[in-house]
Amino acid sequence: MIRLLLADDQALVRGAMAALLDLEPDLEVVAEVGRGDEVVAAAKEHGADVALLDVQMPGLDGISAARMLHEQVPSCRVLMVTTFGRAGYLKQAMAAGADGFIVKDTPARRLADAVRRVHQGLRVVDPALAAQSLAHGDSPLTERETDVLRAARDGGTVADIARELRLSEGTVRNHLSSAIGKTGARTRAEAVRLAVDAGWLIP
Repeated sequence: MIRLLLADDQALVRGAMAALLDLEPDLEVVAEVGRGDEVVAAAKEHGADVALLDVQMPGLDGISAARMLHEQVPSCRVLMVTTFGRAGYLKQAMAAGADGFIVKDTPARRLADAVRRVHQGLRVVDPALAAQSLAHGDSPLTERETDVLRAARDGGTVADIARELRLSEGTVRNHLSSAIGKTGARTRAEAVRLAVDAGWLIP
């Protein structure tokens, strides 16, 4: 039996996925959690062989949880299963040690097959997402530009962002201007939207 850990903050989605996977004769869901910061402890406690992680979760995002699992429970393989099929997320997840990345509308049989392949040590990536990833390329944003755009997402003023990041207002303006130019946007809000769509900012 392949022992599975499911991590998704939407209980209905998590429950449906557990019900589908439990129908497979060689798969057993041994743990379910709704927060990213509960993943490592649950994997250790229940001896999970494969963890299926969502990208967006409270406490800790799925990509960070994948990185912690890779470091602390290397025997547990990671399959990202998410609504957010964005190229940037795929690259970040693989860099964090994930073994696969598929979207939630994947048919149940293909999901079960992906779990088995990841358990065998193979890489599994949604083909459309892989093509999109090649087209998008890596994020052109610096770490500080990414921080500024992330802080700008909530619509605060330059002064608000400066306070949050402990930067001068002039530095924030410079980073915003650079990020707008690099994303090809016309406004700060458009730059944020484009960066999120490309997967350069984890929501």
